[in-house]
Amino acid sequence: MPDVILPTLRHLFTLEAQLAPPLDAGEGPLGRRTLSAVAEGRFSGPRLRGCVNPGTGDWMLTRGDIRVVDARISLITDDGALIHMSYGGRLLFDREALTALADRSSRHLIDPSRYYFRTTPLFETGHAAYLWLNRIVSIGVGRLIAGGVAYDVFEVT
Repeated sequence: MPDVILPTLRHLFTLEAQLAPPLDAGEGPLGRRTLSAVAEGRFSGPRLRGCVNPGTGDWMLTRGDIRVVDARISLITDDGALIHMSYGGRLLFDREALTALADRSSRHLIDPSRYYFRTTPLFETGHAAYLWLNRIVSIGVGRLIAGGVAYDVFEVT
């Protein structure tokens, strides 16, 4: 049996986004669909930094206790590049944390160890300085913050 090659992670950036009030479409045939649009946001890392284009966001689907992340956002770097970032993922809360989640004013106080929030961002850009993003796989570790969400995004090497 060949040796297993374990991937390593390299910090790509941390993103923080403030969210507009959610738009809840109610229970549909696939579950409960909710749009959480970005009102404003910033990202910063060793190789890129900038802002999140407002209005982009997450079309989350809730089925039972599983929240399925379906996000598409536009990143605008400080040097003017436009980068499309799309990601899926899962967000799961234990029963007690799920109750605390209902209070939007204090939900950011839920200890991140009480929930699972992981994503798989992919990037698209035509900007010469960031073409390397088109060729990487990444993972994101999410957490709730006051008024929104944050992600620590890592390149899988």
